[in-house]
Amino acid sequence: MTDFLEIDPRLECLAQEAEEKCREAFARIDANAHYNTAKVLAAFRNHRISEAHLKGTTGYGYDDRGRDDLDRVYADIFGAEDALVRHTFVSGTHALVTALFGVLRPGDRMVSVTGSPYDTMEETIGIRGEGTGSLREFGVQYEQVELLEDGTPDFAAIAEAAKGAKMVYIQRSRGYSLRPSLSVDTIGQIARTAKAANPQVIVMVDNCYGELVERQEPTQVGADLAAGSLIKNLGGGIAPTGGYIVGRKDLVELCGYRLTCPGMGKEVGCTMDVLRSMYLGLFLAPEVVASAVKTAVFASALYQQMGYGVIPGPEAPRTDIIQSILTGGPDELIAICQGVQKGSPIDSYVLPEPWDMPGYDSQVIMAAGAFTMGASIELSADAPLRPPYAVWLQGGLTYPSGRAGILLSAQELVRKGLAHL
Repeated sequence: MTDFLEIDPRLECLAQEAEEKCREAFARIDANAHYNTAKVLAAFRNHRISEAHLKGTTGYGYDDRGRDDLDRVYADIFGAEDALVRHTFVSGTHALVTALFGVLRPGDRMVSVTGSPYDTMEETIGIRGEGTGSLREFGVQYEQVELLEDGTPDFAAIAEAAKGAKMVYIQRSRGYSLRPSLSVDTIGQIARTAKAANPQVIVMVDNCYGELVERQEPTQVGADLAAGSLIKNLGGGIAPTGGYIVGRKDLVELCGYRLTCPGMGKEVGCTMDVLRSMYLGLFLAPEVVASAVKTAVFASALYQQMGYGVIPGPEAPRTDIIQSILTGGPDELIAICQGVQKGSPIDSYVLPEPWDMPGYDSQVIMAAGAFTMGASIELSADAPLRPPYAVWLQGGLTYPSGRAGILLSAQELVRKGLAHL
């Protein structure tokens, strides 16, 4: 590596030690990738995907075979009744918002049972912002159940809050917090707890960053809806845009009406030239997700050896692709993000700086030299400039490139005299 990249020899030694620590974790990740690859391949086979499915449509998109069977493939993989997979979802947040507005009605109560939702959801719900057409402005009530001090769900409070609620909302990943991400098993426990208290409640999961990390998905353990982005895990680094919603057929149908219009729903929506990338990205996703998880585990081990706090630790079970590094202050936080940018294949020469990003309540620095703008399945780093000054790393299309990017992030600390060596 040092033939091509300037890496301090001390960092390379630490990297080799870190990888030795990661052996058992890497073996678990590879085993999950083999399982999920077989699951995805079986879904393709079951629905007889052919070259004809890769050709798009124009105009209204009536009878688009590739689009409709892609929905069926997703439903199979998620063990769900139906799916809505579209390139017209502009982000994971858009898919989530479509589901919320599709299912909830004035007077309904939505309860987030994993504490505060991700920053970009706050204006949608109406926690902050005025006059933007939030759920609150449309008469949807919102409540929140905080997590326990150790970051785990408060099952007693969840049972109580679910009574009379229309929806229980779960955020699988941690967002800009340091709590543990939720395992599929824990999501199943939440779903069972909520439905024991209220059999009619709809359990919805923000599944971003978690797809194909484990062997099951939330809809296989009791969730009624799950949604996410195709420029994260399930796009495999190939899909150029898009998102998905999976779950109960009646609920997915409502989501389709919200995305297009009542009465038309999933029956319309041309696919133009994106189907090949969406199918190919999904097929590659299990291995790409495995590379991203390995990159996260390696980053955890390396930065732990450098004396930084890391969440989760390198030996911890993984339930999403995200790795947090506690930097101690803004200078180290910025240096790590700028180092990740230098380890990117695209725009490696660009110097990211904190800025007032739409949808966030504090300045954010983002490093993402990606083939697809903003794709967090590609190695990226982002952080709000506020305590506890943690960097959130995610992605890595291949493990070798992810490893190199992590080393270059540490090298930037060395270059600026901030490294703990």
